[in-house]
Amino acid sequence: MIPQIAVIGGGAWGTAVAKVIADKGKDVILWCLEEEVRDDINKRHENSMFLPGVKLPQNLTATSDILEAASDKEYLILAVPSFYLLETVKQFLLSPSIREGKTAIAVLTKGFLLTDKGPRLILETLEDYLPGFYRQSLVYIAGPSHAEEVSRGKITGLIAASESAKNSIRFRDLIKNKGLFVFSSFDVCGVQVAAAAKNVIAIGFGMLEAFKLMGEKNMLDYPILFGDSTESLVLAAGLNEILTLGMAMGATRRETFSSISGIGDLDVTCRSIHGRNRRFGKDVVEKNLLNQFKDIDDLIARIKEIGYFPEGIAATKYVKIISEKYKLKLPISTGIFQILNREIAPFDLMINMLNSL
Repeated sequence: MIPQIAVIGGGAWGTAVAKVIADKGKDVILWCLEEEVRDDINKRHENSMFLPGVKLPQNLTATSDILEAASDKEYLILAVPSFYLLETVKQFLLSPSIREGKTAIAVLTKGFLLTDKGPRLILETLEDYLPGFYRQSLVYIAGPSHAEEVSRGKITGLIAASESAKNSIRFRDLIKNKGLFVFSSFDVCGVQVAAAAKNVIAIGFGMLEAFKLMGEKNMLDYPILFGDSTESLVLAAGLNEILTLGMAMGATRRETFSSISGIGDLDVTCRSIHGRNRRFGKDVVEKNLLNQFKDIDDLIARIKEIGYFPEGIAATKYVKIISEKYKLKLPISTGIFQILNREIAPFDLMINMLNSL
């Protein structure tokens, strides 16, 4: 029997969500770009490249044929990094079930998409490519979560945001289980902005954490004044920037940013050991990671050389563009851009940025 549920994207998060659904007894097919990941899942029931140590159920199978994965499905969940999302979607547009709007689609990807109209939110961009059936019916799923924990049953909460209450509830019921709580929201814009912009703040948080640890170990030639209170200052100021950005872009509820999709997602992204953006910020300081790149555009173009995938790098550039469009003052986000663009050293900017709050 053909599985009626597909997850497009065999990274850690896509695999974790596919596992959650499969653990409920539903057959799931997972599309993987890498053939070695596909074979690992089908033969050894593990994704050792992206989610090592997690045993996957046998009713979760993998394919590298995207039309096979996307065709004739009741539910389709997109979990491809933002860099590749549009190109991936274009590959299954000819599927009859997509052309006829018979497949319900949800998105897990966090970030903005660069279009000829500039950086845009993911769902509004996808609506331009998908058939008209999908306008105001796509679902965006986000919240404070890490694949490493969700796949192991750690209690987690997510938001399923959509202008379609019916589809929000459908995906909520599909994904939720005894350890994964899923709540509905109509604030599609606010949830998307929070999910994308928090990665920018997390990069800065990682830099701050690195300086804090170096100061504690007397590894710096100058006095260091960063501590736990400083981290909370950055967290609070960062949330305020995300709120400012979200309301300017069309968020409908300020409460979105004080919920799990706002402060919840920001907190876990900044503080968790699993956070790639936090890790990247630390590596910028501790490993002088930016020395091999000319500017932020070079960094984005060669992002694979980092060895992992911090979505916040591209989001940093796009938040800068959007903030200029709306004439917003976002000192933390702008400062992170200046660091990644090689305009100023991380420590110098950290001091200047904190003084400007």
